[in-house]
Amino acid sequence: MAVASLVLGIVSTVIGVIFASLFGWVGIIVGIIGIVLGALSKKAQPQGNGMATAGLVLSIIGTVLSSITFIACMACASSLGVSGMLF
Repeated sequence: MAVASLVLGIVSTVIGVIFASLFGWVGIIVGIIGIVLGALSKKAQPQGNGMATAGLVLSIIGTVLSSITFIACMACASSLGVSGMLF
């Protein structure tokens, strides 16, 4: 579970940095799953599990980053639609 959490954290962070405008919601979902798997892995083996900690931290960062960029992109797109810039 620690490896899965680490992979999902990396994927969530990459989506948050690069693809947040279209796939931000995917980054949020993947990050939440990574957080759950990281927490379960840390609970199953409480000592000496650095990979679970890294997965948990990356998943949290990816979820927050994906959320912020996705909300910012949606706010920008909606403000362009309200002002009449998009036809």
